[in-house]
Amino acid sequence: MPLSRRAGYQRPQPPRRLARWGVAVTVVISALFGLPVSARMQSLPVVLVGAGDIAACDSSGDEATAALLDAIDGTVFTLGDNVYNSGTRREFAECYDPTWGRHKGRTRPAPGNHDYGTAKASGYFGYFGEAAGDPGTGYYAYDLGAWHIVVINSNCEPAGGCQAGSPQEAWLRADLAAHPVDCTLAYWHHPRFSSGPHGGTDEMRAIWQALYEQGADVVLAGHDHDYERFAPQDPDGNGDPQRGIREFVVGTGGRSHYRFGRIQPNSEARSSDTFGVLKLTLSAADYAWEFIPVDGKTFTDAGSAACSPASVADATSAKAPTGTRGLPANFTLR
Repeated sequence: MPLSRRAGYQRPQPPRRLARWGVAVTVVISALFGLPVSARMQSLPVVLVGAGDIAACDSSGDEATAALLDAIDGTVFTLGDNVYNSGTRREFAECYDPTWGRHKGRTRPAPGNHDYGTAKASGYFGYFGEAAGDPGTGYYAYDLGAWHIVVINSNCEPAGGCQAGSPQEAWLRADLAAHPVDCTLAYWHHPRFSSGPHGGTDEMRAIWQALYEQGADVVLAGHDHDYERFAPQDPDGNGDPQRGIREFVVGTGGRSHYRFGRIQPNSEARSSDTFGVLKLTLSAADYAWEFIPVDGKTFTDAGSAACSPASVADATSAKAPTGTRGLPANFTLR
C-alpha cells in the first residue's frame, strides 16, 4: 500500500489529562507541610509506557496501539524500528506521525536497525530532534520520578561499539556511577535474551554486565515482534532472583507478529499474536508492569517487584531487607 494511504488523516484530540491536577495537589501539600516540591515529586509514582517495532503504512497495528496511548498518561518509550521499512523522513511523516506521532512531545525514543536503513538514521534523528540524543551516538539518559532511565543504542557500529571499553559502555558506567539511585531501567532495540526468531544478542552482554554491577532493575527491548517477560538474570542468562535484571521484549507496537522458536531459560510469559503496549508504574522503591492488548485481544501480563540494591557490592555486603527483590515477584498471567 502506498505511503499516501494516510493522506488527509485528521488527528483525533486526545482525552483531557488529569496529571496536571496531581501536580497542583502536590504543590499545595508540599507548601502546607513544608516539604520540598522536588523531593515530593520524586516520591510519586510515574508511568512509562510504550513498545517497539511500530509503524508502517501497510499495517494498521500501530493505529490500534496508538489508540491505547491516547488513554494513558505518562512518558512514552519506543524500542526501535519506529517506522518501516527504512526510517526515511517521508515514512516518519506519513506512517509514524499520524499515529504514535500524536504523542511525540512526551516520547523518549530508542533507534532500531530499520531506523538506520536511512544513512546515519537521519530520518529518526531529524524527526525526534533533541529527544533522541546526540545523532552521532544515539544513547542518552534521563530521570523519571525516583528512577534513572538509560537509553542505549544497540546498533553497535554507528554507536561506536557496545563491547567492554567502547565509548558507549564507558559512558554507561560513568553515568550509572553518577546516578547511584535505588531504581534503574534501561532500554534499547536488540534483546540480550529472546525466544523469538532473532534470538538473544551477544553484543549486548557488556552493556548488561555494566547495568548488573550497578544493580539495575529492568531492561526493555524489541526486535522480535512478540511479547516476552524473563525472570531476573545475570549477564549470561543465569537466574538471579536477588540482583538479576528483569527483561521485557515488547516488539508489539504494530508492525507484524513473529512465532517463537526454542523457549529460552527463565522465560516466564509470552505472546506471539497480540499487539499492545507495556505500561510500567515506577515508584520510589518498586515497580509494577501491565501488558495492555489492543481491542479484540485478551492476552495480558501483570505483576510487581521491588528494586534491587544500588550495586552488586551493596547486595553482597548485607542481607536483603523485607520487601527487596530477594523476595518473589507478584504477577498474574491471562
